Amino acid sequence: MQQYILLNPGPVNVSPRVRQALLRGDLCHREEEFSDLLAMVRANLLQAFAPQGYTAVVVSGSGTLAVEAMVSSALTEGGKLLVINNGVYGDRMRQMAEAHRIPTVELSYAWTEAPSPEQIESTLRNDPTIAAVALVQHETTTGLLNPVTEIGRVVRQAGRLFLLDAVSALGGEDLDVMRDSVDLCACTANKCIQGQPGVAFVLVRNEVMAAMQDYPRRSLYLHLPLHWEAQERRSIPFTPAVPAWYALDAALDELLEETPAGRVERYRQAARFLRAGFAELGLSFLLPPESRSNSLTSLVLPQGISYPRLHDDLKQRGFVIYEGQGKLRTDIFRVANMGHLTLDDFRLFLDALKDVLSGGRP
Repeated sequence: MQQYILLNPGPVNVSPRVRQALLRGDLCHREEEFSDLLAMVRANLLQAFAPQGYTAVVVSGSGTLAVEAMVSSALTEGGKLLVINNGVYGDRMRQMAEAHRIPTVELSYAWTEAPSPEQIESTLRNDPTIAAVALVQHETTTGLLNPVTEIGRVVRQAGRLFLLDAVSALGGEDLDVMRDSVDLCACTANKCIQGQPGVAFVLVRNEVMAAMQDYPRRSLYLHLPLHWEAQERRSIPFTPAVPAWYALDAALDELLEETPAGRVERYRQAARFLRAGFAELGLSFLLPPESRSNSLTSLVLPQGISYPRLHDDLKQRGFVIYEGQGKLRTDIFRVANMGHLTLDDFRLFLDALKDVLSGGRP
């Protein structure tokens, strides 16, 4: 089977060490060996991302599952959720809240526009029934990075909970959950953490987890306190995706060796390298430099080149890119620089992209 360089925003290319972890062998999740694995994964998540004041809840499933578990578990009966919507994933949180019959308020912005902390502050001041605010840190719809620190400060001052979808940000962007007043932070293994699909997690402030014990259970599988109570006993309520947990364990070891700050800087340098190459090729960027994340770049499709042709010609050369979503589907393409990739990989990609744009054939 041909191996591709994945320039989509997850799943990502992983290291041989992470790939090898999938072959550790079959394991029953009711045995002490899995309890040890569970404890190590939770401890390493906290060491990497929340060394003080938080607990980690690990769940088998996609990043979307972790976000929905966060949204469905975090609010008291009747409490409203203010959803900040400037992309597909902000809108997805609104849909999650509505599916669980959680009353919502929405602040919508253009997909290329950052939300206004001042407007959020005003909305919270004028509606005391809003219990929590939900935000996506990195909207991979466009590669837009939202101002988490500023919004977290506003939410803290208003005395509300702050729910953060950091699925495509944690490990790749500057985020300090304590500094940024994040109460619940959802993420997945298979993006900037460079693990495999099938396992995700939520970091929860200790005081919030204690309060959540008395909140209504809106779901069985998605109820975070249920998972947390079991994991505190070194157990788990449902059958986990054991190989994906093995891979996450190895990926966290790699992350701690590189350091989270080192990982962020590597992604930042990779994005700079790629963007310089895109500029040399005469491509147009969807977002201005100050709005872009470290790990994804949205580019306007050149006139006369369709996404299917661009995708297929690059795939024949060994590279996988990503199309736009929704109203941008026919206008842009996206290039992620997440995963176990090097500047040499990106250099080869830019050469292939230049060849495709100039009309070359594989």
